[in-house]
Amino acid sequence: MRPKSGHDPQDQAEQFAHDTFKRMNEVVARIQELEEALDDPENVWIRLREAWRRAEDEEDPRMAEIVKQAKELTPVLKDLEGRIRRVLRRSRELTPIDRVQEMDRASMIWLSRQPGRNVPERAGASQRILATVRRENFDTLENRVVHAYVKLADSVAREWMREHPKASESPRYKQVKDFQKRLRNMVRAFRELGIGVAMPPVSANYVLMDDRGYRRVFDAWKALLKREKALDELWAWQAQTWTDFAVLAIVLALDELNESELIAQSPVTWSDEATQGRWFDQDRPLAVFWLKETGRIVEVQARPETPGSLLTAARAHVALRITDPKREDFPRRVAVWTPHAMEEIPIETAVEDCFGLLRQIQQLSAHEVLRHGLILTPAHGAARRHSLRENGLQVDAIAFGASGECLAQGLEAVRDFARSEIYRGAQ
Repeated sequence: MRPKSGHDPQDQAEQFAHDTFKRMNEVVARIQELEEALDDPENVWIRLREAWRRAEDEEDPRMAEIVKQAKELTPVLKDLEGRIRRVLRRSRELTPIDRVQEMDRASMIWLSRQPGRNVPERAGASQRILATVRRENFDTLENRVVHAYVKLADSVAREWMREHPKASESPRYKQVKDFQKRLRNMVRAFRELGIGVAMPPVSANYVLMDDRGYRRVFDAWKALLKREKALDELWAWQAQTWTDFAVLAIVLALDELNESELIAQSPVTWSDEATQGRWFDQDRPLAVFWLKETGRIVEVQARPETPGSLLTAARAHVALRITDPKREDFPRRVAVWTPHAMEEIPIETAVEDCFGLLRQIQQLSAHEVLRHGLILTPAHGAARRHSLRENGLQVDAIAFGASGECLAQGLEAVRDFARSEIYRGAQ
């Protein structure tokens, strides 16, 4: 089960879930950086490479919704604290006669039923009668929304800080930490005022629509609720997200080759919300590179619509297609497997299994050659690499992460594989 936001792990099982959740968030962050890179279609991969290089520095934490809100909503919450909206609500209480200001029908009926000939006698020894009084009440819809927001934002802020312990000296971390302290103080104050917590969905009243401060908090609350819903789906479809991350890593590796020239790139459609773990969709192939000196064409095929018999038999969702226009031999394919699991996948065993699969594929007749494969899988710690080569067949496995040194080492391993595979057999 996905861990609850802001909940500190209490045992080994919960710690395992939190570590998995952290890795998922890092992968999602790398993919979401593609959205900003798409603003400049001509330099998509250059901008994405720069963003990923910044992610290799764990002391410079990633931008997130809570970081953005910490910057924008701190003055808003400070203003609302000084003017929490209150209303006067009528209630009936036993009130001293000299302090009675208003009586309603129910109070008059109560007074008429008391024994006595006049009001003082009916008031009895306490000289109190039932009257209408007005009391300040802070438990309004708009305040319940603010209470719900500060509780949720407090949990999200603690979760973000727990995922970035090495960034404790960065400006972003300090900003979120100060914001989280303010949120915690507001939660305590709202409880003391007897303000309840709003439960979604909430239909906005006049104050939530017209008051600028309350409206901004309402919008921020909805953004965090939307994030929680998206995380639930991403948790269930992590394997799809990881595949897209691996595809982007391969494209960046090919784009960094000295002689590489991007000659074709399919349109990439970005979605505001992930659908079954996927943030973007593209035509096939995703990118086509021309190696000017070597004279080869390399296509990155992600989830091809017509994978062909060899790739279907290999059960790989990603492949490289390498063609030499000067030669008449069949195009060469490299199968790319992107296995994902909650627990660490032993890459040595995975290499042996895929190697056996490649050996079986050689018995199939096709108009392509598939003799090499690459396994890209999440690392649970440091990046790792393993390779097996025999009788002209080869399978490489790379376990890497989406941030810090684990990302840097993994990308370097992907670059090494790209260089060795692209130039294999080159004259």
